[in-house]
Amino acid sequence: MSHTAHIRSHRKPRRSASKIAMRAGVAGGILSTVAVAGASGPANAAEPVTQTLELPTLTADLAAQVAESADATELAAANYELQAERDAAAAQAAKEAKADLAVAKKKAEAKKKAEEAARKAAAERAARDAERVTLAASADVSAPSADVSAPSVSAPAGGSVATVIAFLKAQLGDAYVMGATGPNAWDCSSLVQAAFREVGVDLPRVSQDQSMMGTEVSLSSIQPGDILYWGGKGSAYHVGVYIGGGQYLDAANPSKGVVIQDLSGYPASGAVRVL
Repeated sequence: MSHTAHIRSHRKPRRSASKIAMRAGVAGGILSTVAVAGASGPANAAEPVTQTLELPTLTADLAAQVAESADATELAAANYELQAERDAAAAQAAKEAKADLAVAKKKAEAKKKAEEAARKAAAERAARDAERVTLAASADVSAPSADVSAPSVSAPAGGSVATVIAFLKAQLGDAYVMGATGPNAWDCSSLVQAAFREVGVDLPRVSQDQSMMGTEVSLSSIQPGDILYWGGKGSAYHVGVYIGGGQYLDAANPSKGVVIQDLSGYPASGAVRVL
């Protein structure tokens, strides 16, 4: 016995009887095979020994599985692409729907504003028409009779200047149309003529002739109700009526219509007084 045999870790493991028998059997089989081979060797020396190695072949089932896998991959790719196209189309449709909604909303708001403006304009027009009727009735009561067959420049009863100015202000916002004589569109001279007719003063139709009526007054001495003209006396191209406070009212032009303007912005050439 070794001097370290008493130490557990240094002891050699004992071989079991089964393992020893198995190894003996294997060794015996090998020796028997070698002996037989040696004995038969000379007899078979003339016959060559050929050994064929068969490689595994691809069976039909495996080929079908590979094909199915390829088809599945291709189908998955096609489905993914189709889904991507659908998502893109849905996003585009949502974007277009949002834009269409915004346009429809703007159109609805514009229509609503237009309808409100139309109602407001109709109400203002009705108010002006009612005021015209009132002014006409008042002028019939306060103004003396006049011979409308010939121009008249005599001053009617007191308060006629206020009537003229009230009539003019009732036309604010009306359109300017060359040759128009009311009731909702005027040119400069037809508006002045209609205003003074309210108090019984019959003026000529055109600006040139209106600038020749009444009494000439200096621009430093003008009073409300005086007729202002632009251009030469007898050849005026525009007229309006002074309403006080450095302002006048006229049918200005197609872009402005009937408006109140500051005399300082467009100084007149002269003025005449018919009241």
